[in-house]
Amino acid sequence: MNIGKLITIWMADANDQLIKFEGKVTFMKIRSVNDSDYDIISPQINEWWSGRQMSDMLPKLFFTHFQDTSLIAEIEGGIVGFLIGFLSQSYPKEAYIHFVGVHPSYRNQKIANNLYRDFFQMIKKEKRSIIRCVTSPVNKGSIAFHKKMGFKIVEGDTLVNEVSVHLNYDGKDGDRVLFIKKVD
Repeated sequence: MNIGKLITIWMADANDQLIKFEGKVTFMKIRSVNDSDYDIISPQINEWWSGRQMSDMLPKLFFTHFQDTSLIAEIEGGIVGFLIGFLSQSYPKEAYIHFVGVHPSYRNQKIANNLYRDFFQMIKKEKRSIIRCVTSPVNKGSIAFHKKMGFKIVEGDTLVNEVSVHLNYDGKDGDRVLFIKKVD
C-alpha cells in the first residue's frame, strides 16, 4: 500500500533561514471500533500473525460490546491497526488490553504506540490507573514492545528464554507472559 502524499514544506530554522522538506505525509485517524470492523479484520488476523491461528481469540463480541474502549487506526480509509480493550468489571481501578494488531506493512510506524497512548488517555478519564495484558512467550516482538511502552512483566512460575512465564495460564499449553502498567 502506498501511504501519504508527496509534499514540499518550507520552514524557518532558528536563524530564520528557510529549510526545504520533501517527503510523504501520512495522516492516521484513530476511532472507536464498530460491528462492521470485525468483518474486515477477522479474515486477516492469521495472515497478520504470519499464519499463527489467532482468529479464534477475537470473536465478534469484542467489536459489539467494547466499542467505547476499543480502537481502530485508519490510513486513507483502510484499517491498519486495532486495539481491543475494556474496563475490568471485577477490579475498579483496572483496564485490560485483550488484543492488538498492526498490518505487517505498517509496522514500526508508531501505529501501536498511538493506539496505546489513546487507550491510556481513555482509561485515565475513567479513573483507572492499572492496565493489564498478556502475550505468548513465543511473541518476542510483543514482549519487547510492551517493555518499551513501560509495562512490567508479572513474575511467573518459570523462565522461558530469560522471560518470566505463567505456565498453563490459559489452559493446557496456554503459557503466557503477563504485563502490568500503572498510568498516572
